[in-house]
Amino acid sequence: MKWQHALKDYQLYLKIERGLSENSINNYSYDVKKLMTYLDDNAITVSPIAITKETVQQFIYTIAKTVNARSQSRLISGLKGFFNYLIFEVYRESNPLDTIDSPKIGRKLPDTLSESEINQLISAIDLSTPQGERNRAILELLYGCGLRVSELTSLKISDLFFEEGFIKVTGKGDKQRFVPIVESTQKYINLYRKDIRNHMQIANDFKDTLFLNRRGKQLTRAMIFTIIKTLAVKTNLNKTISPHTFRHSFATHLLENGADLRAIQLMLGHESITTTEIYMHVDKRHLKEVIQNFHPRQ
Repeated sequence: MKWQHALKDYQLYLKIERGLSENSINNYSYDVKKLMTYLDDNAITVSPIAITKETVQQFIYTIAKTVNARSQSRLISGLKGFFNYLIFEVYRESNPLDTIDSPKIGRKLPDTLSESEINQLISAIDLSTPQGERNRAILELLYGCGLRVSELTSLKISDLFFEEGFIKVTGKGDKQRFVPIVESTQKYINLYRKDIRNHMQIANDFKDTLFLNRRGKQLTRAMIFTIIKTLAVKTNLNKTISPHTFRHSFATHLLENGADLRAIQLMLGHESITTTEIYMHVDKRHLKEVIQNFHPRQ
């Protein structure tokens, strides 16, 4: 079996059997391609079925010199998944990464913005341009519903159920969930639709896509990053932020104001409550207040 053939089969498995998104499949594929490049660069001719743990270990040691512990850990995890797939398909009997431990990394606490910082960013948007109304609606939605950037860019007009107070979000692995949306966020989306979007020439494939660029096509993830980083510079915000920062802030502020962790999990679309529990570590003051307010001995 050749590497390209094995990788193509693995990608089909991830898409059909695991139901992963295109973005996730690309990430897993990237890990395997890194190994393939290493083999080519070092003139090592070995198939994915015959490659030994010693060769893979040497690859990991080489990579460790150029990437941080978190990236190294991700790479090891991705390769383990690939070789586990080969075992599942009975191409191999063992995983060459079984004896390779991932480097220990601390759990990274998410960056957050305060309510005043979010208000500053939104207030800095130039509403005299058509893109201004759109950008305000984007930031209000990121913070108001805690969406991932890919969920925002793929959002459809047909996903808006404003009368019921919900939007339908398509998350990782094409899993869908309904997220509540408050009236103020609805208002800014409706303003954008009425005053800007309705007057645009929209490309045929994007008639139902909510947020569009100047050419009437779907916004890219990179464009959302650019919008946010430009506003951060404009407001002299001394933080490195991204679209995900608004998602973190959404969850953190809900938790700080007494929201149930299970409800936050459902709104974020986390498969496991363990992922959501990272927000429990963000603000120790909140945990102290919970004890003081709810423990019977207080």
